[in-house]
Amino acid sequence: MESNVATQVLLPLALGIIMLGLGLSLSIADFKRVAQYPRAVVVALVCQMLLLPAACFGIAKALGLPGELAVGLMLLAASPGGATANLFSHLARGDVALNITLTAVNSLLSLFTLPLIVNASLQAFMADDTTIGLQFSKVVQVFAIVLIPVAIGMVIHAKKPGVATSLERPVRILSALFLVAIVLSSILKERENIALWFGQVGLAALLFNLVSLAVGYFIPKLARVPERQSVAIGMEIGIHNGTLAIAIASSPTLLNNSVMSIPAAVYSVIMFFTAAGFGYLVSRRLDDKPTP
Repeated sequence: MESNVATQVLLPLALGIIMLGLGLSLSIADFKRVAQYPRAVVVALVCQMLLLPAACFGIAKALGLPGELAVGLMLLAASPGGATANLFSHLARGDVALNITLTAVNSLLSLFTLPLIVNASLQAFMADDTTIGLQFSKVVQVFAIVLIPVAIGMVIHAKKPGVATSLERPVRILSALFLVAIVLSSILKERENIALWFGQVGLAALLFNLVSLAVGYFIPKLARVPERQSVAIGMEIGIHNGTLAIAIASSPTLLNNSVMSIPAAVYSVIMFFTAAGFGYLVSRRLDDKPTP
């Protein structure tokens, strides 16, 4: 995306609003709750931090994705879940309290893991291109753009819970509008190649989404995590924050590459259908189980 006054201001602002909205729904108790679900949290973190990037790397390599699209897919894999995962978990009768806890922990850890995964992806898929990267100064920018709004949102949640509740809906709507604006900007700039790229990355985005849901659900089941918690982890691991990935890829102060935002944009459409199907299937299994 071309760097100008609008993009220099709009995209960081969009990312800040997105993260403020996340902070409005979080509290210190969400982090303390980790002690209540130690096995579930550990299993979820192993899936999120280790298994998914490895699976995503394998998909990108196997399908021969062009470098920028491969990095964009890896950026998506490094992005945590968010409010959408919590909503789908609720609809599928998952353990939403666990979802909130995982969102809090993953969002914090992603400040460290996201730059590492993206840098490794740039080296693996774009070794000849040394002009794009998340150098130390840009890592600091990620901290500032992501962590500060989350902290502000959590302070509002703690000090003025009524205000936080009243702000959640308009902030979500504003975030959605920003997402639409960012996606449209990327599509308009790359309109001559969008059909080609959709054809190249559509299958990869679908496979990654299905693998994410499967890993997030079946690995906890193998680890003997209870059914409702496995559903929650499946949604948390299977539904990534595409908005965050798009904003980081497109922002002139970060990756500044609209092509890298395309996998997340395609994924953000696909995942609504796959998550709905997954939620329907697992909720039917819960119908046969007593509610704890």
